[in-house]
Amino acid sequence: MSKQRITSTLEMQEADEMSIRKQLLQAAIKVGTVNKQLQRETMVGRLIAGNLPSYAPSHQTLNPKSPLMGRRIAFLGSSITAGAGALEDSFVDYLVATDGVIAIKEAVSGTTLAGNAPDSYVQRLYHRIPVTQPFDAFVCQLSTNDGRHDKAMGQVTGAQQRHGFDETTTLGAIETIVAYVQQHWAVPVVFFTCVRKYDANYGKLVQQLKVLQKKWHFTIIDLWQDPVVKAENRAQPLAMVDDAHPTRLGYRNIWTPIFRQQLTEVLRQSEA
Repeated sequence: MSKQRITSTLEMQEADEMSIRKQLLQAAIKVGTVNKQLQRETMVGRLIAGNLPSYAPSHQTLNPKSPLMGRRIAFLGSSITAGAGALEDSFVDYLVATDGVIAIKEAVSGTTLAGNAPDSYVQRLYHRIPVTQPFDAFVCQLSTNDGRHDKAMGQVTGAQQRHGFDETTTLGAIETIVAYVQQHWAVPVVFFTCVRKYDANYGKLVQQLKVLQKKWHFTIIDLWQDPVVKAENRAQPLAMVDDAHPTRLGYRNIWTPIFRQQLTEVLRQSEA
C-alpha cells in the first residue's frame, strides 16, 4: 500500500473516531449523569460529566470590563483549538463568551501545519482567513499531528530569510505562517503548545519552536510540560477527556484563564 493511501486511510479513521466520540457524547448527555467512579476512570464518563450543559460557553457571564473586550483575534489550529473533546467548544469560545473577544476560529481536527492539503494550516490560512479582516493578534496551535502523520520537521532558516520557506515541512510551515501574518496584519503572533503524554518528537518540535522564537520574536504559551497545568488536571479529573483533549470544564477552569492572562499581556506590550 502506498504511503499516500496509508495517510488517507489514517485520516479517514481519525475523522470517524471524532464523529463517533461526538455522537457518544451527545447520546450520553441525553441519558444523564454517571457514577463518580465511572466519571474518573472512563473516557465516556469524563465526556459526560466534563461537558454538562451548565459548563457550556452559553452559560457563562460576560465581563464588560475585560481588557480583551472587542479585541479581534484569529485562532488557527486543529482539534485543541476546535474543542474536539468538548462538543466543539474550546478556549476560543469561552474568550468570546466571557471576555467579548471577536474571534475567527479556523480549526479542523486532525490537520497538520505542514503540507499542501487543502485543510493544512497554511492552506487554510491562505484561503479561509480574509486578509481584509482586521486583527489585533494571531494565535496558532503547535500541532501534535505532524509527527503522527510523518511530516518532516525541516530546518530553521537563516536570520535574514523572510520568504521562500518549505511549506511541506513543519518548521517551514511555521515560518510561512509568521511571515504571512506579519506581512498582512503586522500584529503580535502567539503560538501555544499542547498538553499530552510525553512524546519525544513533539518535545523536539517545541524546542525548535523556541529557536524560531528568537528569529521572529513571537510569544509562546507553553502548556506542553507546564507543571501548573499538570497539577490542575490532576486536581480536576474531569478537565481532560484523554491525555490531549480538554472537556468544557477543563477549557473553562484551566485553559481560558491562561489565555486571558497571556493575551492581555501580549496586547498590552504591543501597544506600550
